[in-house]
Amino acid sequence: MNRNLDGIYFRIKRDNKWQNICFSDLTTEEMQVVMMDKDIPWLRSICTELANTIKDIGEQFNIVNGDED
Repeated sequence: MNRNLDGIYFRIKRDNKWQNICFSDLTTEEMQVVMMDKDIPWLRSICTELANTIKDIGEQFNIVNGDED
């Protein structure tokens, strides 16, 4: 299922057709291909955007991992 949560889209060929797929909906193999030739600043920007997405989801649904002291 494609959830389209992170907003970072890539053109990926699946089932013999090209589709726009969010990074978090890619398979591990597709992620590896997408990241293969990218530089450090690009990878940092992806990490930052994914972290912001996780934080937004946590805030929206009041999700916390573990016990708060």
